[in-house]
Amino acid sequence: MSGLGPQRELEEAAALERRRRRELLRRGRIFNARIRTIGIDKDALDAQVKERKIQEAAEKAQHERFAHDMKKNDKLMCLLEERQKNEIKEMNRALLEFQKNFQKPETRREFDLNDPQALKTDRPARVSDDDPRCTISGMQKFMGEDLNYDQRIKFQREQLREWSLQQQKDWKNALADQKLADDLYDKFRIELDQKIMKEQRKEEESRRVVCTATKNFNRIQAAELAHKNEMEKAQKIKDDMDEITCLLRGDLLSENPDQAIGPLGKHHVLVDRWKGMNQEQLMEIRQFQKEQALEKLREREQERQRDAEWDRQCLQGARAQLLWEWHQQRQNQVQRRELDVMNAKLSQEQKAKNIYLKEEEYSNIPTDEYYAQFNTTTR
Repeated sequence: MSGLGPQRELEEAAALERRRRRELLRRGRIFNARIRTIGIDKDALDAQVKERKIQEAAEKAQHERFAHDMKKNDKLMCLLEERQKNEIKEMNRALLEFQKNFQKPETRREFDLNDPQALKTDRPARVSDDDPRCTISGMQKFMGEDLNYDQRIKFQREQLREWSLQQQKDWKNALADQKLADDLYDKFRIELDQKIMKEQRKEEESRRVVCTATKNFNRIQAAELAHKNEMEKAQKIKDDMDEITCLLRGDLLSENPDQAIGPLGKHHVLVDRWKGMNQEQLMEIRQFQKEQALEKLREREQERQRDAEWDRQCLQGARAQLLWEWHQQRQNQVQRRELDVMNAKLSQEQKAKNIYLKEEEYSNIPTDEYYAQFNTTTR
């Protein structure tokens, strides 16, 4: 999209220039009394139809670009949601794996009450003659003669200590792995954000350069047109003044026109004696010429006003385009801030969940109360 934007704007500028030139040629044909015809200007109408089609094609292309941008944003959101789902799924899998490896049912205090293999793993009714389960009537062992009690308790305490150390070590390793994964994820997200911001800056710079070039081109064209109009106006006035001066100082107008008046009246003119018009006729002609000059000045003023209105509309269009681009930039910034807020919220939820998992893990570690209960049960 960043590569097609400047080219599209250059094409629009060229089309606008061609349209302006055709309009100037059309004005020359319409306001030129020598070649002006009565009826419809079919060429101008065809040019307007063609320009309308070009404008509709440009609007259609612009809508297609907008649709492409929307599809791109939707695809990006789908990718982000899919990545979040995968992360949640991976976290749940790691949690199940941790519970499977380090929170087995055999390590629970009440496992001996629900052990399905209790009867298979239970000792037989009699192991040896010094079995402590033997009754007094069996005459195998008397009360208080258990010699392996201290060694058994010491062994059990050592075993519990080893289990606790192993769980703490596994927990530390799991935390280190989780921290490494979070760091890698944060680094990848920062790199992705930097790439996106870099592309946005490039696109804004290219648009700014194209807008500057268009403004300079329009300013130069307007200055050239104004200078050309002023030169034509000055040349026309000079030619008119030269023509009037030549007519006033010529031999034909300097002679007495009264000698051409016939005997039948003032309006009867003798052709062979006519030397020119009288002062009244000259004043009428001059007055008519002045009116024609004023009419021509009014037409030129109207043409200048139409050109100024056309330039103003072009400037308004460029300003509207620039305002639209600023509006798009603000919308992109707002979307970026919302995305950052959502990411921060997800990070906080992740941290809260990690803290909760820590508390759950620590709550499963045996306490001194459990040791005391275990010793009492063994005795």
